[in-house]
Amino acid sequence: METRAYSELYIENAQNVLGHMFDFAICEAGVEADEFAGRFAVSSVSGEIAKGNVTYVAGKTGPELANLVMEQTGYGKTLPEDIMFTDRSPQYWGGWILAYYQWFRDYRFDNILEAVKFSEIIGLYDIYHEMDVSKAVEELDRRMNAHFPDSALKRHRQLQGLSQRELAEMSGVALRQIQLFEQGQRDIRKAGADTVLKLSKALSCDMESLVKG
Repeated sequence: METRAYSELYIENAQNVLGHMFDFAICEAGVEADEFAGRFAVSSVSGEIAKGNVTYVAGKTGPELANLVMEQTGYGKTLPEDIMFTDRSPQYWGGWILAYYQWFRDYRFDNILEAVKFSEIIGLYDIYHEMDVSKAVEELDRRMNAHFPDSALKRHRQLQGLSQRELAEMSGVALRQIQLFEQGQRDIRKAGADTVLKLSKALSCDMESLVKG
């Protein structure tokens, strides 16, 4: 069973607050989409939301978070007054799906936004906003895999910010075995199920994602 970034109890709140944050920053404050996304990625706000800090995902509004992001990243202009949102713009959807994808895959926001610009996520709106969320996840997976084209094991390890040695210590799988898997000298698809299970648990992913390439 795949482990999510944090409790499912907070994912709807996280999606709404990120949707409002991006909508407010881009549509109301007039900050360019990828500029704001870049500021968000390097701010502490992204890290707190990524781990499901209730103060951020349920205790603040989108405009409050947008102001905090801009303050932390040295933005010199004053943002407009907070606004109550009723629309569901492409910018809102972009934040909404970004929050879901981060929660679903437990990747860091900066890695996701390195592989897929926020303006590109917004560009997916017309095709995917009325589809099941799994379809947008599949498309974001495709783009992540294209940007991080190494073996699935190496990709998941790097996206978790772990060294090979750290993964070995966390999983109980020998360091040399991990190195051989990543170098393609040993086929992880032929490894014992217990080995793949240990790695998947350490990387918060399902076993299938490590053996499918």
